[in-house]
Amino acid sequence: MLRYKKTKSELIYMNHTKSAIIDAFWQLLEERPYTKITVRDIVELCQVNRNTFYYHFHDIPELLETTIKSDVDQIIQTNGHFGLPTDCLIPIVERCLKRKKAMLHIYRSVKRDIFQSELERIILYTVTQYVHTVTKDLNIPSEDKTILIQYYKCCLLGYTLDWLDKNMNFDLLKSVTRITDLIGDSLKQAFLELSESSRT
Repeated sequence: MLRYKKTKSELIYMNHTKSAIIDAFWQLLEERPYTKITVRDIVELCQVNRNTFYYHFHDIPELLETTIKSDVDQIIQTNGHFGLPTDCLIPIVERCLKRKKAMLHIYRSVKRDIFQSELERIILYTVTQYVHTVTKDLNIPSEDKTILIQYYKCCLLGYTLDWLDKNMNFDLLKSVTRITDLIGDSLKQAFLELSESSRT
């Protein structure tokens, strides 16, 4: 069975309409809670029909999950290698502050788990990358690396969730910078000591 191959202009149009749907969704999230947004609201705002929406997304929860995952993927790809575990919070915080009302509407909604899961994913990615980079020439057992990764992931995730629970009302970036100053060298020293103890 032959399949119709879309032309370049059709593909461009499809990408444009998908972006328009996503932009409309975020605009509405700035104005109202997640549960108050309907497909009708979205299609009326971006001036497409319902069939176009359902061509790209099964429903609003899928739209939400797709956009948040895409944001996290973009942060990871754009930043490449983070220096310290705390570095990953900088683009996250900047993104959240840029869409403060929208992010808080998601965080307070029934779909908070999607947001939290993606937040955990980027923090875990960063911490894992950092631990493996710093310890690549050190004699540290893999079990210890796993424990360290889990520990730092939980610390950073908990700190960020506390910030969200407090409606982003304190300067997380300032706190993160200070944390980096306080623990940056101590982290590396801890790895060296752990490596030494593993040899004895």
